[in-house]
Amino acid sequence: MAAERKFVAENARRVLLKEYLMKEVNRAGFGGLNVQRTPMGTSVTLLTERPGLVIGRKGQIIKNLTTAIERQFGFENPQIEVREVENPNLNAQIMAEKLAFSLERGWHFRRAGHSSVRRIMDSGAKGCYVIVAGKLTGQRHRTEKFKEGNIKFCGEPKANFMGHGYAVAKLKMGIIGVTVQIMAPNIKLPADTVVLGKTEAAEKFPQIFVEEEIVPSVEDTTITDTPEVEEEK
Repeated sequence: MAAERKFVAENARRVLLKEYLMKEVNRAGFGGLNVQRTPMGTSVTLLTERPGLVIGRKGQIIKNLTTAIERQFGFENPQIEVREVENPNLNAQIMAEKLAFSLERGWHFRRAGHSSVRRIMDSGAKGCYVIVAGKLTGQRHRTEKFKEGNIKFCGEPKANFMGHGYAVAKLKMGIIGVTVQIMAPNIKLPADTVVLGKTEAAEKFPQIFVEEEIVPSVEDTTITDTPEVEEEK
């Protein structure tokens, strides 16, 4: 039981750290967080759309974040590494925050949802799934879904191949939750198959296509008649 409680407490601490960093680096575009324990301390990798806003002038902002992580959350010797997101349109968390910001600015939820899906798919994603839930048009709670492309809803493919992002839009009618799931373009599904030609297969798998010695069969061999020797008289 002690090990289980320690495991739960560690995960709860990481969730609280993620929520704290999402709030602190909101202007920079929070794209994800990875926390790993190392022999030297704790390595924190932060993905953002604009790393310059996280680092700050002379690294002052990132120093304050490092101090806050060590004091408030109890991580030993945290080392923060800030990385830039290569394509923000393929990051589920960034797109969820942008969609929530569009709703707060007054965009209609259908227009904002279709615009986000089109933007994600134009960037090369294999699939996209957007869920907007809350008081969209009245006092009653509603859920609207926008999807396109290849989507996995359950099992191991969803956990490994679908990026997940969540954000909240605060409106006068109430709070609207925004969920975005994206399948990246470089994902190779287990069911994907490629049929290779004989030449391509021989180049890729030379151990299978080994040239065998051609042994002539019995039918191919021709028997030549030997000349008869005349008997001496």
